[in-house]
Amino acid sequence: MNPNLPTPDTSGLDIEGRYALARRLAQQAAQQGVKYYAQRGSLVVDTKEGDRQNVVSVADRELEDFIRGELKAAFPEDGFLGEESGSASLNARCVWVIDPIDGTACFVNGLHTWCVSVGLMIDGEPYLGAIADPNHDELFHGCLGRGAFVNDTPLQVSDAGHVREGLMGVGTFYQQGKEHFLPFLAGLLEQGGVFYRNGSGALMTAYVAAGRLIGYYETRLKSWDCLAGLVLVREAGGLRNDFFRGEGLLEGNSYLVACPGVYRQLEELIGPSLNAI
Repeated sequence: MNPNLPTPDTSGLDIEGRYALARRLAQQAAQQGVKYYAQRGSLVVDTKEGDRQNVVSVADRELEDFIRGELKAAFPEDGFLGEESGSASLNARCVWVIDPIDGTACFVNGLHTWCVSVGLMIDGEPYLGAIADPNHDELFHGCLGRGAFVNDTPLQVSDAGHVREGLMGVGTFYQQGKEHFLPFLAGLLEQGGVFYRNGSGALMTAYVAAGRLIGYYETRLKSWDCLAGLVLVREAGGLRNDFFRGEGLLEGNSYLVACPGVYRQLEELIGPSLNAI
């Protein structure tokens, strides 16, 4: 847990312009995604590394190309990390971290739990983000020091003091860390908790910020799935583990975000694997 996270010095940076751009691009890309979603039966869908559950569609690639092009045109000095097209200039002060469609498996199977996630790191710390969910007409967005919102409504994490007092988001996907998942679930259930999974790390992180979930644990998550959401959680009063330890930005790590009243309880249920390198 890291309640005293640093706040980068942004003097000389166009934060307002970047924040407005993140919101606009998330919404525009999400609306483009809706058009693909309506025609999902004809989309070309591939798997990554032979994993049938890890899919990518032409929509993912084209939406990321759109977002990347708009970001480069507006802020050519900024770095970029995208799920589909890789990275550039990661040594820049400002680095955009993008998932064009988070929840692709849901997207191609006709489920309404997918979104577009646009986040920005400054000096290695998540600074602003926007997560657009067109199926529910919701834009989650936030910026350090300016609060976090869903559309125009401020976000606040749950006031739960025990895991039995709300829904707990969970997930496991990549091979690494799966051995920790069932023991955690067993412990959660023994404590009277209820678990939930929707297939989108970005949305579940946003739901923690909104108080809809008391927390969210994933045995391994990638940075493009959560970076925008981490800003929301911080601004809404939540806590997170040291996700960016080691090679977390590029390779991902185990992940926990939660309201303060249950964070320690969840941390104990997960055990040492949460912050292992």
